[in-house]
Amino acid sequence: MAKDTPPRWDRRMQQRLARGEAAALGELYDRFASLVHSTAHRVLDDEEAADQVTREVFGYVWENPDAYEPRREGSMRSWIARLTRSQAVHRLRQAEAAAFTERGGGTQEELEQKVRRAAAAARADYIVQSMPTPLRQALELAYFQRRDYRQTAADLGVTEDEARRRLRLGLQLLSTANTRPVDGRTL
Repeated sequence: MAKDTPPRWDRRMQQRLARGEAAALGELYDRFASLVHSTAHRVLDDEEAADQVTREVFGYVWENPDAYEPRREGSMRSWIARLTRSQAVHRLRQAEAAAFTERGGGTQEELEQKVRRAAAAARADYIVQSMPTPLRQALELAYFQRRDYRQTAADLGVTEDEARRRLRLGLQLLSTANTRPVDGRTL
């Protein structure tokens, strides 16, 4: 899994894509396909739809490399993750609206709540995958293995104050998953 990719790598990748280098697309795919597919699958809960979103995202990147603006988008990884969430949410909205019309049950508000929950869950997954390893390890120990901050500190070999700091910062990062609006833009 790619960590924070250097801005130089991002710029070079964008330039290579703009020149139409197929090898660049392959490299980009190798680096980010699992992120794209897992994010799309998390939102859509459908393997075939996640495959389609993956193809659409990489197709869009291939056809529109100049759409990536590092100053506005951040890293290429972040840009691709945002494209994926946006496209997956758009597909979910379409699928749910079609099912809503077919069934005739439920309300528009219920549909929007479902979309918001799926988008927030995908964003939380991305935040956890992207956060620095020390923060992620502390959260995993505390929440998946039910360790308190003292046990977390002992397991990580850090002070209790450092364990509390890591947990607090990790939770603050995670809390942003629900505070961002759902991006209704499509590719």
